[in-house]
Amino acid sequence: MLFTLKKIVGGLLLPLPLLLLLMAAGLLLLWFSHWQKSGKILVSAAWIMLFSLSLQPVADSLLRPLEQRYPTYNATAPLDFIVVLGGGYTWNPAWAPSSNLIGNSLARVTEGVRQWRMHPGAKMIFTGGPALTNPVSNAEVAARVALSLGVPPADIIQLDRPRDTDDEAMAVKQIVGQRAFLLVTSANHMPRAMTFFHHQGLTPIAAPANQMAIDSPLNWWEKALPAPLWLSHSERAVYEGLGALWQSLNGKTAAEEALPPRQNARLSDKQP
Repeated sequence: MLFTLKKIVGGLLLPLPLLLLLMAAGLLLLWFSHWQKSGKILVSAAWIMLFSLSLQPVADSLLRPLEQRYPTYNATAPLDFIVVLGGGYTWNPAWAPSSNLIGNSLARVTEGVRQWRMHPGAKMIFTGGPALTNPVSNAEVAARVALSLGVPPADIIQLDRPRDTDDEAMAVKQIVGQRAFLLVTSANHMPRAMTFFHHQGLTPIAAPANQMAIDSPLNWWEKALPAPLWLSHSERAVYEGLGALWQSLNGKTAAEEALPPRQNARLSDKQP
């Protein structure tokens, strides 16, 4: 019940639903009350915020600090496991396997497979339980994609029970113990994910995927015109900010400075 409530409240606090609710409240004040000035201020403020968050310079400036904390991992030092965290998915057996991974999930799995090819002998761990009305778990759908990309069944472990990143960290701990492993998730989610794993006393090596904040040159109109793509980038930044706040309120934090020296070396010395 708490998990569902958390998802509903968190969803309503994301930019699009929240700003639409504020606009609706402003329209109600304009049409059905004498609070005309308040209604105008509310609608105008919500519109300006929605417009701003739909611009590339604004959206990517919010997202970039999260994504730049951990660089792409290209080292080939020996390790035992590659953990790929669950994300968005659906299940339609008539579709190609990769079509069932939506949002950030496909990029996580493909990066995990890339790392698996660079680390012979490593086992891939896919995490994520089933959605409320889905008969197939997130971990199974991701594993099916990995199988279709050439990963043998013997190299795949599925953790089908975790429902969020905190659960995933606890479940992974039961498998990996203190052995070396890569943690693969979206670049914007990596700081929060690393904190959950550190809280469990684990020392993962960050292998971020799905970087979205654009640093390469864009046409001027792509920066000047609002677009759903840029709004989705703002949404990810806000989502991770809300998640970090909830994480802190629940005490699920661990200072990176307190990690064993071997983890700090992994994060700095082994990056290309």
